[in-house]
Amino acid sequence: MGKANVNRCRNSATTSPEKAIYRVSSELGGIEMLDAKYHYQNFSRHSHEGFTFGVIENGAQEFYRTGANHVAPQGSIIIVNADEVHTGHSATEGGWSYQAMYPLPEQLECIARELNPSLTAKGSVIPYFAQPVVYDLQLANQFRLVFDSFKTSDNRLLKETLLYAVLTRIMSKYGKLAYSSAPVIKAQRQLKLVKEFIDDFPSADVSLQELANLAALSPFYLVRSFQKAYGFAPHSYQIQARLRLAKKLLKQGGKISEVAQQAGFHDQSHLHRHFKRAMGVTPGEFAKQVIKQ
Repeated sequence: MGKANVNRCRNSATTSPEKAIYRVSSELGGIEMLDAKYHYQNFSRHSHEGFTFGVIENGAQEFYRTGANHVAPQGSIIIVNADEVHTGHSATEGGWSYQAMYPLPEQLECIARELNPSLTAKGSVIPYFAQPVVYDLQLANQFRLVFDSFKTSDNRLLKETLLYAVLTRIMSKYGKLAYSSAPVIKAQRQLKLVKEFIDDFPSADVSLQELANLAALSPFYLVRSFQKAYGFAPHSYQIQARLRLAKKLLKQGGKISEVAQQAGFHDQSHLHRHFKRAMGVTPGEFAKQVIKQ
């Protein structure tokens, strides 16, 4: 085989028609959606502020969630809870494609309260989905109708109605409720202090010892307990918080180099690497797509 043919074969084996299109819409207070086709994408351990509801259109995805690995084949629905640590990669040689949305906890909490009028106003209601993979053809088709409407329709009332209906259906069929009004033990309060500090100041150059002093815990105990409580060590959680800040700044039209600095990343390439592994798109691709909306 000639050298040119060898190079062509090598190039065709290392490239694939991967795509990832993000949409950020204003309906119901703002909701993110993703239409993606991946072959080599390998999502690192990450989390989202919102829930993940994704319909597998082709192939199959393997992902980690709730302490175990799961496989979602074509036609199934992936569910990941808000702030839940998860991963993702292809479970087939040909890759996988899916459409997903990421509603925020407050959006589902509102629906949960409407579905359960007996809930008191006191205490926060936390929606939760125990099943990582759901096989429900009717619900999957309902999600597809929502995705199609957001791509093709300018009718806000139609899009909001379809979106509200599908979120109500998945919450009523598969959602559970937890309550945050239970007494919090001292150790949990201390860990929450650290989490809230990282959430509020993600770009801060803070040391482990300084976080340990804030929580009045030893550094070793803080790392071990924080990992157990939130699924990330403090440094890894800081990266997630920085990615959330970077997304916010990109949506506001910030330049990537400036966003990287403001969000606390060493440089633009550092932001690029973490963003692609967690979001499935580069910061540049994300910025172009969200600004178009």
